[in-house]
Amino acid sequence: MNKVILLNKRPVGKPVLGDFKFTSESIPSPSEGEILLKTLYVSVDPYLRGRMNDSKSYVPSFELNKPIQSGIIAEIMVSHHTGFKVGDFVSGNLEWKEYQILNGEGLNKLNASASELTPFLGILGMTGLTAYLGLTEIGCPKPGETLVVSGAAGAVGSVVGQIGKIMGCNVVGIAGSDEKTDMLLSKFKFDRAINYKTTPDMQEAIREACPNGVDIYFDNVGGEISDAVLANINKYARIAVCGAISLYNETEMPVGPRLQPIILTKSATMRGFIISDFSGKFPEAIQSLAHWLKEGKLTYAETIVEGFDRIPQAFIDLFEGKNEGKMIVKI
Repeated sequence: MNKVILLNKRPVGKPVLGDFKFTSESIPSPSEGEILLKTLYVSVDPYLRGRMNDSKSYVPSFELNKPIQSGIIAEIMVSHHTGFKVGDFVSGNLEWKEYQILNGEGLNKLNASASELTPFLGILGMTGLTAYLGLTEIGCPKPGETLVVSGAAGAVGSVVGQIGKIMGCNVVGIAGSDEKTDMLLSKFKFDRAINYKTTPDMQEAIREACPNGVDIYFDNVGGEISDAVLANINKYARIAVCGAISLYNETEMPVGPRLQPIILTKSATMRGFIISDFSGKFPEAIQSLAHWLKEGKLTYAETIVEGFDRIPQAFIDLFEGKNEGKMIVKI
């Protein structure tokens, strides 16, 4: 039988296991022009939380009692399609199923061995593209500037900081444990790191870590951490809003500082983005990321959980900060 995970209920606040439903169906057989895929790795990402709400956004909401979708790497088990052969590895936005049939549309062939696949869900996939293009297109880093990254030990944040270092910035990362801040300094070579959970005054801590002020802020979390960073920005600062994980599970939107006076008096630019905004620049970004990875200028962290049945819990764990780098489920 073929295991499937459906959206059972729309979460209220932080998702719980009861919001998901496991079911099973027969393993399908592909017709002419179709392929049968076996899921190998599933990406769980914070943005999926927004798709669980019944609200208008940049991507359609998940439907109740229908399979959830995310980035997946799969192997072709049966092919009746001239463009794919048995044994090929592919990636795409696929359903949370052990096996599924497609006609090949929306799939990317991966030129890698079975042991080299996971980077295509992370640093060589949407994670790396988000970090590279959000920073370069909105942050516009210049040598000697100060870059602050929130959610810095996560999949995107850890890559943003490394790219900032490559481009000559002084990089300060914000994360939620001593283990994570140690990793930012040792593995990812950030200049400074702040554990927000043990810091009583974030505004002052950022001021101390950024004595010359903040020129670029790559925002993955929103909320009070971002309020503290924005209180320290320089004139002409650039703020790239990539995510707001601290707010995703709020049932009522918290009221924080009014940002307009800060943006106005600092002549700052604050821009939210969706990675598809920059789709025309994907090839250039992947080329740079792959080059830096090969040269050893970039590295990455992964948290890999094993078992199809553990996909929902791995997703929930994102909101408790249990991941270092990219959270992936190995099937």
